[in-house]
Amino acid sequence: MRYVQEQCTLIYKEEIAKGVFSFTLKAPQIALRAECGQFVNVLCDPFQLRRPISIGGFDADAGILRLVFEVRGKGTDWLASLEDGATVDLLGPLGHGFPLMASDKKAVMIGGGIGTPPLLPLCRRYGKNATLISGFRTASAVILKEDAEAFGARNVVCTDDGTSGFAGFTTQALEEELKNGTFDVVYTCGPKIMMKKVAELAKAYDIPCYVSMEERMACGVGACLGCACKTKKEDGSSAMTRVCMNGPVFEASEVDFE
Repeated sequence: MRYVQEQCTLIYKEEIAKGVFSFTLKAPQIALRAECGQFVNVLCDPFQLRRPISIGGFDADAGILRLVFEVRGKGTDWLASLEDGATVDLLGPLGHGFPLMASDKKAVMIGGGIGTPPLLPLCRRYGKNATLISGFRTASAVILKEDAEAFGARNVVCTDDGTSGFAGFTTQALEEELKNGTFDVVYTCGPKIMMKKVAELAKAYDIPCYVSMEERMACGVGACLGCACKTKKEDGSSAMTRVCMNGPVFEASEVDFE
């Protein structure tokens, strides 16, 4: 069994934007097994169903795990109320992560809002060869810019209202990057409409592209079938595929975005 249930200690909590929290946890067993793009299922007392949260960072040697999440309901609101020293029940690491190339390859990552955290471990992986394009509503919602840059990655921030960085959509910024640079791989996580456009651009430039799907989940281990998304078979037909088991990362050509 690749995943474990672990009682983890919250070492450091920070609200990095309004309603967005970063948790640093002591989680040696999960950190040892974690891969870029995987997630954990978090028990939020007193709620029965766990909440899936992408892994935003891990250090196997230090036994440290980082989770970045947005408060979107009662479960994550309860989670955000915890203080340093609290025990957090995690199940993970879950799912299949991002396929990795050699660290000297050029990688471009496109994150939409809270879809940005799972791309942060890729910034660590590729370092100065990474370009992170992250999109937010406004300047006050921007997260993880300094974190990405600390790994040596180039960060292109996009805001809808133009209050920070590039004024416009992440896909517009990506198109400019693809016109002016050479990349070996594309990774993306965020709204489905954004990832569809990213996949189209990657295909047009003949670059491998991997997408991380963010479907609603319950069990996280493939039993409940609640997180199924539509994928394409080799013969052109469609099938429903469990995101928690077969994803959350898919090759872009596998996903039926319609």
